[in-house]
Amino acid sequence: MLVGFSQGASVVAEFVRRRPERHGGVFLLSGGIPGGPEDELAVTGQLEGTPAFVGYGADDSRIDLERVVETARALEDAGAEVTERRYPGVGHEVTDDEFEVIGALLESLGAE
Repeated sequence: MLVGFSQGASVVAEFVRRRPERHGGVFLLSGGIPGGPEDELAVTGQLEGTPAFVGYGADDSRIDLERVVETARALEDAGAEVTERRYPGVGHEVTDDEFEVIGALLESLGAE
């Protein structure tokens, strides 16, 4: 399981971009693959079967929201099972819902 918030989410996203293989879970909270429009975004490999969650606040002024959305698409294109949630009225913070999503996945893995 790879989990990160803010800059930590960017580190996790870049790690997954560079090592695209099946992971137990990828959770990006308020972050995405670092860089600008000219920087590589594609995930060149297979994340087939990797559950991924991308959560971010709609009012987050500290991150490039478009880049976060593009990161979610790049993960999907590489085969990850992506859940993306945009939280209206939320800034640069983690929500209770995000903790619930992570907890639910952890519980489901324990049941297998």
